[in-house]
Amino acid sequence: MSKKAFLFPGQGSQYVGMAKDLFENSVEAKEIILTADDVLGINLSYIMFNGPVHELRQTEYTQPAIFLHSIVLASIIRTISAGAAAGHSLGEYSALVSAGAIQIHDAIKIVRIRGQAMQQAGIDNPGIMAAIVGLHPEEVENICNQASSKGIVQCANFNSPGQIVISGSIDGVHKAMELCKSGGAKLVKELVVSGAFHSPLMGSVKNKLRNTLDTANFYNAKFPVYANVNAKPVKSKDEIKNNLFEQVTSPVQWEKTIMNMIEDGYDEFYELGPGNVLQGLLKRINPDVNCITIDKYSDVEKFI
Repeated sequence: MSKKAFLFPGQGSQYVGMAKDLFENSVEAKEIILTADDVLGINLSYIMFNGPVHELRQTEYTQPAIFLHSIVLASIIRTISAGAAAGHSLGEYSALVSAGAIQIHDAIKIVRIRGQAMQQAGIDNPGIMAAIVGLHPEEVENICNQASSKGIVQCANFNSPGQIVISGSIDGVHKAMELCKSGGAKLVKELVVSGAFHSPLMGSVKNKLRNTLDTANFYNAKFPVYANVNAKPVKSKDEIKNNLFEQVTSPVQWEKTIMNMIEDGYDEFYELGPGNVLQGLLKRINPDVNCITIDKYSDVEKFI
């Protein structure tokens, strides 16, 4: 008997037109999306369905948009019962909602505040991120330590074997990029982002988030959610809250998360949300494990 788990994508997987066909084909999807617009007091669905792309790319809209798309899918697919979940960065909030650890309306408010705070942090403390392919984690960590004489820089995402994202100040990241190139990296590429996510430059976000997390209602999760900060399964509401707080400036341990889930017997994964980034990472981590992406209504229909 296979053990099923849900995976939820993070920032970067958004596209204009996302969730529009869900809205048009499912009464429940429509209700959830319209309620989200009401709760936030913005016409988020209009930006999701119609763009423009530069607006959808603004972190304060991107984050609630991806969260909403993911959660609508998790809500309308009832024939797959997951035994665990994980989400990449922002996706951790979707995973927690799917596990009953927080209600949708609370979570989307937190996600919007998180997005706004991250966007502001990117303006106040400009920073960048870069993808590094073809070096071992220890090598990249050592390079970041060397480069930190030029400015803040650290590993932000351990995505899959040989694919790591670094984050920090402009000078720090540029220096680390140079060192990675000379150190034999196959690819070193600056990413189009609005700030240095998962680095100390996001410190101000933690201050804004703490109060929001403290006033929201969290519950013990119905099934384990593997946390970004330590790749471990968590069900306790206090631990969940603390992990979300720490996650802002800590690296996303995605490769370890997936490896731990597979080790715990999960062998059938469903990526719920826009795009198929996580399916690609999963194939690189372990090509023998099955992953199905569910994004459009046509994907949902197979499971109704």
